Amino acid sequence: ADLPGRHRVLVAHPGNPPFLIRVVEIVPAPFTDPACTARAADLLRGAGMAPVMVRKEIEGFVFNRLQGALLREAYCLVRDGVATVDDVDCIVRDGLGLRWSIIGPFETVDLNTQGGIESHAQKMGPAYARMGAERGQHDPWTPDLVAKVAAARRKLLPLERWAERVAWRDRKLMSLIRHRKTEPSE
Repeated sequence: ADLPGRHRVLVAHPGNPPFLIRVVEIVPAPFTDPACTARAADLLRGAGMAPVMVRKEIEGFVFNRLQGALLREAYCLVRDGVATVDDVDCIVRDGLGLRWSIIGPFETVDLNTQGGIESHAQKMGPAYARMGAERGQHDPWTPDLVAKVAAARRKLLPLERWAERVAWRDRKLMSLIRHRKTEPSE
């Protein structure tokens, strides 16, 4: 409370290794001056980083929480004899990770289902709820939450441009796959 200049205090949490991973989470305190937060984001952008605003402090930041969710399930799948460590790595590296290196999880499901996020949530939401409940997680995709996510996606991509974006994603994936084939594997 008595820290001089506390209006300039914020946390910048980079991905690791930060010289290769562009994302850096910016977490202002409730007393941080918004102008200082904006300046930090501008400085990071100027350094070639991709700043993301975290709107409240949480343990693990967003980066580690998303990674942790995937890791928790990966450990459970190995523990339960569903897949081997190498199988899980293959599915992420050559499946989810390949796709997510181009687009994030919300855009992925938005583009995977004709009709976008709302259609995906309607078709797949109950299955994801059952999978979560199996692990003791009861975080349903409520209609309000789905509407909020869908509205954000529609601002970024109107449904009339959906097919165009699907074709763009496919071209990017083909390009990435072509590049990976030319790189020697170790």
